[in-house]
Amino acid sequence: MILITGPTGTVGRPLVENLQSREVAVRAVSRSGALPAGVETVTADLARPESLATALDGVSTLFVHPRAVGDSAGRLLAMAAERGVRRVVVLSAINVDDDPAYQPSRQNGDRNKEVEDAVTGSGLPWVAVRSSSFAVNAVGMFGAQVRAGDVVRGPYANFAESPIHEADLAAVVAHLLLHDDLDGRRIPVTGPQSLTHEEQVAVIGKVLGRSLTFVEVPPEAAADGLIAHGIPGAFVQALMARYARGAGQPAEVTDEVERILGRPARTFADWVGDHTHAFLRDAS
Repeated sequence: MILITGPTGTVGRPLVENLQSREVAVRAVSRSGALPAGVETVTADLARPESLATALDGVSTLFVHPRAVGDSAGRLLAMAAERGVRRVVVLSAINVDDDPAYQPSRQNGDRNKEVEDAVTGSGLPWVAVRSSSFAVNAVGMFGAQVRAGDVVRGPYANFAESPIHEADLAAVVAHLLLHDDLDGRRIPVTGPQSLTHEEQVAVIGKVLGRSLTFVEVPPEAAADGLIAHGIPGAFVQALMARYARGAGQPAEVTDEVERILGRPARTFADWVGDHTHAFLRDAS
């Protein structure tokens, strides 16, 4: 039995579906959210790991999602060891060792470093999946503007990411949950290309069959616009600091997806093709 935390999110849902397609017994911890038929769902509050005690019985491998588990990781791992869990796979981030000032996701509650450290220090066999940015972030960054017209405005046209398709990330995690050959490693997984903001917009346009133009705006103006749309100032400040720090540099690209799955990683164009509805003018 595999226990999944964070089963309804960007990674968790395709992970559950991937494991189900392999006829693997899955138990998912969720406070809310529909899950596919056949998934054993446990209602528990991960901020109170003791509420999860019986759900750990019979579990061989645990998937730890850092946003779902948060500050409770240490207590959850101790309980997992007591209940006989044999292995742990943790989702982390490729920039986990960066100064927190350059990690905007921390402002959304992510505690990648603390959760990864709790897992690697738990005494249980472990593997950490250090993911690059999710390709789906392009919807939040560019989606509304692409739906509205052919000009996309944003800061740092030359800031690059190596966006990963969530299906690839889920497939990697599924493999690691089922195989122990990479235990003890912190594995950086990325998409197959380093793409700047400007290049990402061009790819979106090409897949949609439209000519999109990226227009760079000053960071201050971009920050003011994000805050005016309700994005917390602390998040915006960390985001702009990250952009400024990495501007003009290629993003890290690894071949770990291909090495683990035995096939090439999906490209950003592949991802856009799978999510064209998010960029169509009539999309809501």
